[in-house]
Amino acid sequence: MDVTNFIENIYRELHEEITPEYTELYAYTTNNKLREILSTLHAGLVNNFKIMNERLPTNEYEQHFWADPSRDLIKYIEMSKRLQRGLKNTPFALEVDEYYEKVIAICSQFLRKSGGSPIPKNMEKITLYYTLPIFKPTGVLEIQSDPISHVALKPIGEGSYARVYIYTDEFYGQKFVLKRAKTDLNDKELLRFKQEFEKMSEMCSPYVLRVYRYNDEKHEYIMEYMDYSLCDYITKFNSTLTTSARKHIGLQVLKAIKYIHSKGLFHRDISPKNILIKEFEDTLVVKIADFGLVKVPNSDITSLQTDMKGSFNDPGLVIDGFANYDLSHEIYSLTKLLCYIMTGKINFENIKNEKIKKFISIGMNPDKTKRYKCLSDLKDAFLNL
Repeated sequence: MDVTNFIENIYRELHEEITPEYTELYAYTTNNKLREILSTLHAGLVNNFKIMNERLPTNEYEQHFWADPSRDLIKYIEMSKRLQRGLKNTPFALEVDEYYEKVIAICSQFLRKSGGSPIPKNMEKITLYYTLPIFKPTGVLEIQSDPISHVALKPIGEGSYARVYIYTDEFYGQKFVLKRAKTDLNDKELLRFKQEFEKMSEMCSPYVLRVYRYNDEKHEYIMEYMDYSLCDYITKFNSTLTTSARKHIGLQVLKAIKYIHSKGLFHRDISPKNILIKEFEDTLVVKIADFGLVKVPNSDITSLQTDMKGSFNDPGLVIDGFANYDLSHEIYSLTKLLCYIMTGKINFENIKNEKIKKFISIGMNPDKTKRYKCLSDLKDAFLNL
């Protein structure tokens, strides 16, 4: 089956109902129409579960669920299942969130296409996902055979531990990126390199770069392709970027870091080269990459004595040491990055905008106790720029 044609069929069936309300939750897919399909199915499920919640909880008595929303829910559930089946074993394969999968299974037992539906006893209210995706990528992309044994690798970058290449996969006809550890790394450095992959593979966020496969023999792994680093993007478009567009980028960075922090991790290497951008026809998607310096609690291989790398880290780390890296240091780096996004400048000495100057004076204050206390405070101040 041609997957593009399959997506087109679903899209046309939903065409009059298409809603972009939840497209941001599905930025992980590169297909614009699939993103709109997922957003529309998400909206259909949430809106009708919201109506059902008016009859919940049922406690000791059955409740009647009206005919029209019953039919609508059946339609969105059936279409969601059909979409899963059609995208299976393709680069767009997806699964339903575990909680919603259980809810759908329960509802499928009592929903009726006519006359309304009898909601069973002891059914609780349904949690509505306004900021969480209902549909998720299935995880690791299954690639048949070695995808890079006979393709041309074009070098596009190099760091302390690895070299980065771009190639076009012949099976999928899409660009991917290969990150390969340097041959002179010691065992601990190789473990840290693999830890970077493992931590990224555990992430499920549209704002974190996706990784697909680790090769233990060659010490390399595959990543999704992005169009720009933040540094390259700002350099190219700084003269035409609006304030609104800059804030759109900055807010996605903050969402990414909030998600990473929710996993109990600090990135420790926030800089324009580690923020990547995918350019779609209708939006930009921002993703965090390079978890090589991520601080993992209780890990024997987390580098605690690493020298500072990059100009966006807090200079106070020279005294504090990476072993004592905490939220205040991440706030410093984020403040500097957000100012870079808003101004296109790294040197802030000649900035005249009073709001930005105040933002810098707090977020990058040499006294850590005077900085923004949390990401929410930083976000509120950023939105006020």
